[in-house]
Amino acid sequence: MNLGKLQQAAVLLFAQQGFAATGIRELGAAAGINSATLYHYVGSKEELLVSVMKDCLNEMIRSGSEALRKSSEPALQLAGLISSHVGFTGTNQLTSRVAEYEMRALSETNRPAMQGLRDEYESLFAQVLERGTRVGVFSTDDLTMARLAIMEMGTGVAHWFRPNGRLELHEVQQNFVNMAYRVLAADPTLLTGVDFMVAPRQLASEPDSLSAPETVP
Repeated sequence: MNLGKLQQAAVLLFAQQGFAATGIRELGAAAGINSATLYHYVGSKEELLVSVMKDCLNEMIRSGSEALRKSSEPALQLAGLISSHVGFTGTNQLTSRVAEYEMRALSETNRPAMQGLRDEYESLFAQVLERGTRVGVFSTDDLTMARLAIMEMGTGVAHWFRPNGRLELHEVQQNFVNMAYRVLAADPTLLTGVDFMVAPRQLASEPDSLSAPETVP
């Protein structure tokens, strides 16, 4: 049994009906194995969710950190971060939605570690926005609200983007960078001739086709 296939089955079911409403037998049936074999591979339903969330958050941190290393300028770092964030959520839509909504399902044993990874990822945006505001390339009345707006805007891509839709993913990434620059009153000419785009990776947990509803219960 490939762990990625088991994660894909879990992501589909968790996105369709929520973690709490998904039974261990359903997971086994969806993955084509019995419950005993599933327990052998992942230990428990929650451990399976944790493996999905951990892989998701670690890849977001890795990709975001890579984007930051492309430049020392906050304006360009932010563009790379947004490109990474939007590209990731557009490529890993169901996994992103499960990781976002099912943090609430984790026990006190597992939640602190996963919340720590989420906080680490959000800190990438917070640090760049703080530096950019300090040196005068960004301007906003409330830095925290600006960060939340930019990140939530990008996370929402997981709900509506379709690969065969009106826009290609790289166009969506560019548009979101442009919108964030307007939110922060940043000079768009800072991006002229600069390659800040980040090519996203598809996680092993992401199903090949979208078959879950638009929202997670």
